[in-house]
Amino acid sequence: MTYTLNAPAVSSVGLATPVSSAISAFKGLATDEQLGLLWVLYENMGRAITPAAPGAARLQFAEGLLAQVRDMTPSEQLQFMRDLVERNSTPATRAYGVLTNNTKLAFWYQLAEAMQAGTVIPVPSYYKLGAAGIAIFGQISKLDFNQQITVLRQVVVAMGVDPLA
Repeated sequence: MTYTLNAPAVSSVGLATPVSSAISAFKGLATDEQLGLLWVLYENMGRAITPAAPGAARLQFAEGLLAQVRDMTPSEQLQFMRDLVERNSTPATRAYGVLTNNTKLAFWYQLAEAMQAGTVIPVPSYYKLGAAGIAIFGQISKLDFNQQITVLRQVVVAMGVDPLA
């Protein structure tokens, strides 16, 4: 269930359907297309992500994992991201799995910042989002900001492996 603060009362069904539909569509993409769509979302709303992630203040819990990723080779960094999406159990994906929901959102923001800075493998300049990814981006773009953050948060929360589960 999704709630929007300071908004008129709206049926949770009206909010949940487009949000859950966008989440399902996102998860239906192939691994690299999910990573590409995350990049496009970062490029379009990245600056708004950290203020929307209250756990960002606790990002120090993810700093060790971020440093570990920066120390990987580019191919290892890409494999780490793929392993997160595919929920493959590795020490790094399990370390991600214990982060809080908001810290996971902030982690992806920091990861994208590192990609942009060149300290983590960037998305190739020739990369083009496929038709399905473009459609899902359009679907997410039509949501209000709180719903967009909810979609993004739910997508990244589902990634990795929770070793305590």
